[in-house]
Amino acid sequence: MKVYLLLEVEETEDAKVILDEVSVAGTKPFVVVGIPAFNESSMIARVVLNAQKYADAVVVCDDGSSDMTGTIAKHLGAYVVRHRRNLGYGASIKSLFKRARELNADVLVTLDADGQHNPDEIPNVLKPIVKDTADLVIGSRFIDSDGTKEMPLYRRLGAQLITKLVNGSSKSVISDAQSGFRAYNRYALKQLTPFENGMGASVEILLKASKHDLKICEVPSSCKYHNGDVATSTKHPITHGVGLIVSIVRFIVEEKPLTLLGIPGLLCLIVGIGFGVWMLQIYAIGHYIVTNIALASVAFLLIGFFMLSTAITLYAITRLTKKINGK
Repeated sequence: MKVYLLLEVEETEDAKVILDEVSVAGTKPFVVVGIPAFNESSMIARVVLNAQKYADAVVVCDDGSSDMTGTIAKHLGAYVVRHRRNLGYGASIKSLFKRARELNADVLVTLDADGQHNPDEIPNVLKPIVKDTADLVIGSRFIDSDGTKEMPLYRRLGAQLITKLVNGSSKSVISDAQSGFRAYNRYALKQLTPFENGMGASVEILLKASKHDLKICEVPSSCKYHNGDVATSTKHPITHGVGLIVSIVRFIVEEKPLTLLGIPGLLCLIVGIGFGVWMLQIYAIGHYIVTNIALASVAFLLIGFFMLSTAITLYAITRLTKKINGK
């Protein structure tokens, strides 16, 4: 017997209206809510119970938790995917994508297990997908002021910086690249499995969505940053931010290796050759070698050779991958 009455949670009137709008007779999608979780035993019950009001199935990825997170979720009726050890946010998202496809989901909604996102807003991210106006919907904290009123200033500035980098690297213009509150339709689920195991998966998915010309839209969402005395983030903000920036740079380089590595590499070779010619001219006239010029020549030649060879290798790998995938 499922203990859904452990917490008294009622649907809001607004949520009911939205659900009525998207659940047109005969066209109601099969909705899966996916929740990545790591040591969230204090909050997982509330999140699962609230999510079940709007989902046909709830899937929790227990990412190597040492507490009762997975056990609690399973007893509440959620499907639980377990990782033997903590693999990271991206690995959890990959497992949730895989399970959603196995369940033949029409829509996958992802939200955090720490209570940061409000499950009662699930209908808001569902609506554009059910109306076929979007393939991927982001619950953005930056559309309404309420979304960021609890956000610390350093997190707000960091999130805005990452969003600017994502927008500058893609064809999309969004306001919140780091929100984990998202909805994906069936086509997006097929196209967007992330490679990153860490937090970089959040921006990798958006860059891939832009590459595949998916329709992306945003809806307002609220966000809580503390539940009692428990902070909602277990990652150090600097480590988190640097990891995201590295992921963005890596993805861009992998997509355009000849442009971003090949051209600078070729320029370094030319500069290295220039320094080498200068050194030889000095030697021909004065019969001595200027060490600084010689070192500069060698350094630029080595850097240029390395960048150019890396660019060619990455380009070849990318071409081969596209051929294997039939693209």
